[in-house]
Amino acid sequence: MAKLTKKQKEAASKIEKNKLYSLKDAAALIKVVASAKFDESVDIAVRLGVDPRKANQMVRGVVTLPHGTGKDVKVLALVTPDKEAEALAAGADFVGLDDYLQKIKDGWTDVDVIITMPSVMGKLGPLGRILGPRGLMPNPKTGTVTMDVAKAVAEVKAGKIDFKVDKTGIVHAGIGKVSFGAEQIIDNAHEIIQTLIKLKPTAAKGTYIKSIYLTSTMSPAIALDPKAV
Repeated sequence: MAKLTKKQKEAASKIEKNKLYSLKDAAALIKVVASAKFDESVDIAVRLGVDPRKANQMVRGVVTLPHGTGKDVKVLALVTPDKEAEALAAGADFVGLDDYLQKIKDGWTDVDVIITMPSVMGKLGPLGRILGPRGLMPNPKTGTVTMDVAKAVAEVKAGKIDFKVDKTGIVHAGIGKVSFGAEQIIDNAHEIIQTLIKLKPTAAKGTYIKSIYLTSTMSPAIALDPKAV
């Protein structure tokens, strides 16, 4: 087990062991314990009482964070020529089709989100082994396969993110930066938690939200009281 640095020990000492914090207190505390010289990302991890191996307990969705993620999201729009201008106007960083499909085939994946059209999905199928593991494959359920390309690009740039429960039953998501105000972190966290609650599968039994943790890139996790969010 790696030894904690002096800064990590100092940060850990500010978090009470076995205490469940309110979202308000956790949002304030995460700004205090962050010690890196860069603007750390703030992440949330929610453990759900579901069995992801069962299709009727899979939790997946999208949410638009009120204050965005604080990250400059790089968007690739794989579209036909008639849609290129609107994709660029909406803020897409890369726009095109065949040239970018070849670049991806050659191993290029330097983007955060790919948005495309239904008619183009057939060309993306063979690239699934490259895009799938990186979470870049467009999906109609997340709004990244659509004819309204401009709207999809604008939403992603404004803070729309997609999430999916992993095989251990946890949903991870980036919800901001340490430089955000505490209220902004609270608003973003509340938005994704409420979205998860709305997506509770009818097949899920018992406690649905088992635990919630707030972390920043270099700091210890802060446990939240699921009843106080």
